[in-house]
Amino acid sequence: MATVLSIEEASRLASGWRAQGKRLVLANGCFDLLHVGHVRYLQAARSLGDALVVGLNSDASVRRLKGPGRPVMPAAERAELVAAVRGVDAVVVFEEDSADALIERLRPDVHAKGTDYTEQSVPERGTVESVGARVAIAGDPKTHSTKGLIATILDRFGVRR
Repeated sequence: MATVLSIEEASRLASGWRAQGKRLVLANGCFDLLHVGHVRYLQAARSLGDALVVGLNSDASVRRLKGPGRPVMPAAERAELVAAVRGVDAVVVFEEDSADALIERLRPDVHAKGTDYTEQSVPERGTVESVGARVAIAGDPKTHSTKGLIATILDRFGVRR
């Protein structure tokens, strides 16, 4: 199982991998209610290099990005689940709404984003290119989402108190 690290610890680990000639891949997201789309994205991202670090948005960041009521699960639990996915080498929780600062710190070889993006629409694209990395789109078509999963649960089971 992967380890949940501080940004400083992940930066040291990334430097060590680079010194060993390993290709580092960085993926990021909220991962609120882990689902098969997340797993496929992370496994595809891992196939792009030798080591995979996953940046996980903090609770405050998820609230800003996804709105009231989110995240459903706190960052520590989301990080533990993502760390348990085969192929993930480390997880880092970050506070910002984008992964730009994390990219600058870790300097990955590849920044992987899900199929809801194109290489041109990745928000961190400029930062990725500035550190000499490349953007890659990974995973299966975006047919799964946490929002959709929440809607299915509500449709099937209604609101119970």
